[in-house]
Amino acid sequence: QVQLMESGGGWVQAGGSLRLSCAASGSIFRAIDAGMGWYRQAPGLQRELVATISSGGRLNYADSVKGRFTISRANAKNTVYLQMNNLKPEDTAVYYCNALVLLKDYWGQGTQVTVSS
Repeated sequence: QVQLMESGGGWVQAGGSLRLSCAASGSIFRAIDAGMGWYRQAPGLQRELVATISSGGRLNYADSVKGRFTISRANAKNTVYLQMNNLKPEDTAVYYCNALVLLKDYWGQGTQVTVSS
């Protein structure tokens, strides 16, 4: 199986920055084979894609975060990062790490990001 552990969430004022990390582990996890990403869910709303990075390094971002957020990965550390700059109150949500391994989705427990105006 695969376990994902997020860290780095917290409270920040609008315009500030946060960096989220997601450490992956598990008997079937191989970083070089996994597509990974970040999703978020605000109260009362559906979970939405924030950014993904494929096993080959292809990047995909939601329009709302383009130019502000950067996803990256360190395969040697089995870790994926989300650098979030120029944060806005509408970025407030629980952020979830996702890994696609052998065609199955795995999720972390989520980390809260709160941006105050």
